[in-house]
This record gives sequence, structure tokens and C-alpha cells, in this order.
Amino acid sequence: MTSLYDQRRHALMNALPDDSFVLLAGYQQKVRSKNIKYHFRQDNDFLYLTDFNEPDAVALLYKDSHDQIHYTLLCRPKDSAQEVSFGERAGVDGAVTKYGATAAYDIAELETVLGEQLTHQHHLFISDELGRFKDKIISWSNLQRTSTSFDTPKCYRTITPLAKVLHPLRVIKDAIEQRAIKAAVAASIDGHIAVMRACKPDINEAQLAARFNYEIAKHGANDVAYPNIVASGNNACCLHYEENCNQALSGQMLLIDAGAELNHYASDITRSYPVNGKFSAAQATIYQIVLNALDAAIAQVKPGTPWNILYETCMRVMAEGLLETGLLQGNIEEVMATQSYKRFTVHKTGHWLGMDVHDVGPYHDNNGQWRTLATGMIFTIEPGIYIPESFDDVPQEYRGMGIRIEDDILVTLEGHENLSAAVPRTIAAIEAMMNSDE
Repeated sequence: MTSLYDQRRHALMNALPDDSFVLLAGYQQKVRSKNIKYHFRQDNDFLYLTDFNEPDAVALLYKDSHDQIHYTLLCRPKDSAQEVSFGERAGVDGAVTKYGATAAYDIAELETVLGEQLTHQHHLFISDELGRFKDKIISWSNLQRTSTSFDTPKCYRTITPLAKVLHPLRVIKDAIEQRAIKAAVAASIDGHIAVMRACKPDINEAQLAARFNYEIAKHGANDVAYPNIVASGNNACCLHYEENCNQALSGQMLLIDAGAELNHYASDITRSYPVNGKFSAAQATIYQIVLNALDAAIAQVKPGTPWNILYETCMRVMAEGLLETGLLQGNIEEVMATQSYKRFTVHKTGHWLGMDVHDVGPYHDNNGQWRTLATGMIFTIEPGIYIPESFDDVPQEYRGMGIRIEDDILVTLEGHENLSAAVPRTIAAIEAMMNSDE
């Protein structure tokens, strides 16, 4: 039976020229301090094509003269002493029997194996995100030309990043990937609801971050897709605030941007709400503007919608709201033309979601036009308004507030599905949740 990873490798090789050779470099283990290592996380392109989640591995792919795809995996050999300390290894035999490699070798044999396999192919595609082999790629590409006799036909190769071909393939999620992302989102939904219920005046941001991690662990998620952002008050005006060390005070808004990673797939949800469970008039005004923008953009999601429409919809709705509050001056057409709304709306409003939280793949087609949405795409929509304390020309009741609301959206055959809608998002639902006795 053909495995999912076989199918992905075939799809990739069929998208490449016939005389192509692919080199995929896996990640290596990183040291935290002395002999203490960071938890290993494999390169997602490598994982997507191999399912091999051990450090110090390389995969080679090419077609032979009979149009058969050869998949060679080079990895660490079995080592009983190392495995006692650091866990079981697949080894060379396991690379074939468990991971479906056509052939497998000790990683120490990489250059020898590469010299034997990289022969007639004119197109060398490289996936080496961290530059593990950056000093060797040119010499490897010239192996055939420099190691054969003078009267042997020479092979002059092009070298191309594999991402150019692979990343567009990763944008559309198949049914298996959709289920994986939905499972990660489900874990995050429980995490966000638990934090919302736990939030109260004088609690430390770190406690809320830990509560999120505790809840997603119940789903089997032992990691997050990115460092938790739990930002109270003015901290929320720093988009990637990660300190999570301050007390959340009554009267402040709390912004939590957190997503579980489960089985190598990410989720990404943001909610904003008052620390004391009751929106002030100013908080409610800004929050509703952001929610209106989010809902208006989600309503646009269906196959065929250009990607940029989502951002433009969010900006227009937020600009209209900021005009109504008096935080912007002029008329809507002037504001849109000058983009004066960008003082308060400082980032784009979405990104692909998948194995990477900011998942790979182009947002434009080959002609430079905005890509149109298609069934199977999953992405975030996340408008926000930020009013730092330093904006002393803004009324005090609005200052020191960052509000962002983010949902994870799947494009379906006829429209869309909001995967994260179960986390309360209206003012009434949030206040009810935060003030319930449960």
C-alpha cells in the first residue's frame, strides 16, 4: 500500500524536470548548555516528505531510467550506548522497514553515496534551511564533472532551492492534514477557554501561559506552535511579547495569542478581553471594531476570492470604526487613500497555517497576481488595533490597549469553516464565560 509520504514524494518528483536530483537536509540537535540539549524539532519540509523525526539525517530523491523514484535515507546508525541515554534510533534497517526508504546508509557515508547517485541529473534541488551544507553544495554539484575522464560527457547542473516547487504543494491541505490541524485547534480551544476562566485581577501573565500549556497537554500536545503571548495592558502593543512576567491588573485588557502544536501541525488563536471580566465603554468600542473587521473578512472566504481582499476588508472596516470614534479624522476615502489607519493597525491580517505556524507557500501566482483561495487552504485572519500609552494625543480611556482577535479558517467547497469559533469571541459571550461560577 502506498503511504502518504510516498504520495508526497511522487507528487514532488512529478512536479520537477525528469533529470532532477533532490537533497533534503534534516535538522541537527542543538545544545542548550554543556551536555543539555534542546528538544529536537525536525525541519518541516524534511518531515513532510519522510516522516523521519531524528536529527542528523539526509534524504536523496531521483528517478532512474525506468522512471522509478529512488528514495535514499542517510541517518545515524544504531548505537546501544547512545540509545540508553537519549532514546531509540531507527538505524539503517529501520529507515527501510519503518520509513520506506529504497536504500539507507550511515550518515557518515553521505559524500560517497552522493557521488554514486548524483551522476546524469542536470537539475539539483536543495532543501537546506539552516545552511548545513552551504559550503559543499557547489563542489557536490561538480562531482561528476571533476571526477570523470576528460572525454566523458560532462554534466553542468543548475542548483535550485527545493522550496520553489515544494512550498506551493504544501499550501493545499489534504484530508489527513485537515484532521491534524483541527486536532491542534481543538486543543487550543480548550486552552483558551481555561485561560479565560482563570483570568482575574492581579494574576501573573506567567500563570495564564502555564494554564494554557496544561490544558493542551491533556490532548497530547507537549509543545506550542510558537511561544505563548500573554500580554496585559500596554504589553499587548508589542506584537510578539513573550516575557509573560507581569501582573494583569483590573481595568486592563489581556491579549493572549497561543496555539498548540500536535503531531507536527500548528494552531494559532488570539483572544482579547478585560482582566476583570467586564468591558469598559472604551474597551468595548475598540473590541467591537476589531470583531466586526474579522467577521467581515471571514464572510469573504470562499474559493476564488483573492487573498488580498481579506486584508483590505479588515482595514476598511477598522478605518470606518476608528473614524466613528474620532481616533481618525477625515472621510473614509481620504483615510483609505492615505492609509492613516496604519498608525493603529500595524500588521497584516493573516497567514497560511500548517506544519509551520506561519506556513510556507506563495501568496501570489506566477504572474505576480494575488493568489485566489482554493478548497483545502487553511489560514488565520487576525485584525488588530493597538493604542500604546505613548499616544498622548489619544483620549486616556483608549490608551495602553492592544486588541487582536484571530481565528483559524478552512476553505471548503462552498465557503469556509471557522475552526476556532468555539472560543468565545463576542462581548456578551466573553463576559458570560468570565463571570460564570464554573
